[in-house]
Amino acid sequence: MFASVLVLVAFILSRRVWFCAADLCNWSGSGFPVGVDSRMVLQVRLRCTEGSVRWLYPGQALRVVLEPNLFSSARRNMLCIKASPSFGAASLFIDRGGELEPLGTDGGQAQHVSCIRAEGTHVPAIYIQTSRPGGESWSPRRMGFRYELMGNRSAAPGLDHMTSCRPCNDTELLMAVCNSDFVVRGFIKDVLHNRDGHISLVEVLAVKVHRQRSGVFELQATTPGSVPAVPLWRGVILAHLQCGVKPGEGEFLFTGSEHFGDAWLGCAPRYKYFVSVYRTAKARLVNPCDFPLE
Repeated sequence: MFASVLVLVAFILSRRVWFCAADLCNWSGSGFPVGVDSRMVLQVRLRCTEGSVRWLYPGQALRVVLEPNLFSSARRNMLCIKASPSFGAASLFIDRGGELEPLGTDGGQAQHVSCIRAEGTHVPAIYIQTSRPGGESWSPRRMGFRYELMGNRSAAPGLDHMTSCRPCNDTELLMAVCNSDFVVRGFIKDVLHNRDGHISLVEVLAVKVHRQRSGVFELQATTPGSVPAVPLWRGVILAHLQCGVKPGEGEFLFTGSEHFGDAWLGCAPRYKYFVSVYRTAKARLVNPCDFPLE
């Protein structure tokens, strides 16, 4: 592996760089037109902490430089990448100032996310190689990935340090309703287990969406005579399979983080229990934020 990386580095140094314009967060473009120097490396610069790259008719090499502003990237030292299923046989590397580190993507595996730590405020570049130097090229019609910079407290779905498999204590619960990407009140309709993807899918019918970041929960048309007879929101929350999530009756307060358009389960107490905890904390003036009770 080390020898192959050295060969690839030498190959990169022998090529020319072609800079391509993009918007702040996302880039979509095609491979090199006929007649352009095949040694060129297409380079894209992005300025956000999350976004996507879509490469149509890819050429041989693409280098994505992430340069988020210092304010938005503060305390975000984890770079996570979710490759598209069509990524296939392409090779993905993290470029740390000329030093390339292979990054496994497991293209085609649902919900697979690869993460790597950044060094300080410097975010490494992403390098994609679609052919081996001197070998046959591999050119799918489309490939791409989504990226996200996360902080230490973010529950990166590709990591095993998530604490969502254990019940939250009262302090964690109160903080969850203040800091989570989504906070919804509702019922569990069904739980499906995807053993190949090592995830559980919790289908939720929500009667109240207090907060969400990516629009995971969508408003559904109500059916006459439905219970409860109020507008319902529907969404799917993901959890690691080893957490052993099971269906449960009654009303819950679901909280968690959103990554790559997916909601990941955090604290999920029964709503009545949360109300009791919150009222006690508020009476003692120790609630970290105000939460609307109904």
